[in-house]
Amino acid sequence: MKRYLLLLLLFTTLSGYAQNTINNYKYVLVPEQYSFSKEIDQYGLNNLTKDLLEEKGFKVYFDDKNLPAEIANDRCKAMNADLIEKKGMFTTTLTLILKDCQGNVVFKGKEGKSREKEFRTSYNDALIKAFESLNEYPYTFTGEARKVESVKASEVAVVPANQPAGAAESTDPSGTLYAQITENGFQLIDTAPKKVLTLFKTSIQDCFIADDGQHKGIVLKNGGKWFFEYYSNDKLISKELLIKF
Repeated sequence: MKRYLLLLLLFTTLSGYAQNTINNYKYVLVPEQYSFSKEIDQYGLNNLTKDLLEEKGFKVYFDDKNLPAEIANDRCKAMNADLIEKKGMFTTTLTLILKDCQGNVVFKGKEGKSREKEFRTSYNDALIKAFESLNEYPYTFTGEARKVESVKASEVAVVPANQPAGAAESTDPSGTLYAQITENGFQLIDTAPKKVLTLFKTSIQDCFIADDGQHKGIVLKNGGKWFFEYYSNDKLISKELLIKF
């Protein structure tokens, strides 16, 4: 029981964790003017942002210029870069934010600070320092994170993870969920196909941090059976699951 309570506390600290990471994106869009700026590319910040992101390995475009068809037809293939300025009398402070197409934060860096007196030098120095936390993360494009819900049943022949293609119709019990490997654990899908649960690995065997889109909790194996446990209105709910890995 102590182990499960510890996991629930751990989950609370990770509740803001998003499945998407910078590695799910090849492209980044940079605005020509930041909200705190008085003109386009003031102090050269926007072009410097583009250069620094390209040095990291991303393909970068300004968001209101002619875009490649791949991004123009689906902006969710790209992250959107933004800078947040923290006002200070003698210090320039900037924070780098990378968001997905729905405004969810994929990456938020540490503050970059500069005490240089000349504005252009100070803003550029602060931006370079703001990028230091991004540069601490290794970047390799691993492929776009696709949501199973966006795939229509008519477009895909659903083959459970452990069932070979061309096999006879599954004889698994009704309600069985099939585990598909993700970068950080598994996603559980039904035969619709529809994603039912996202599971994130923990350091404990057969125990995952879980999210069904409405509730956040844990999925664990107890007595040979799988259970999804979460709190609703201060009450612990435990649902048995049929999972096929």
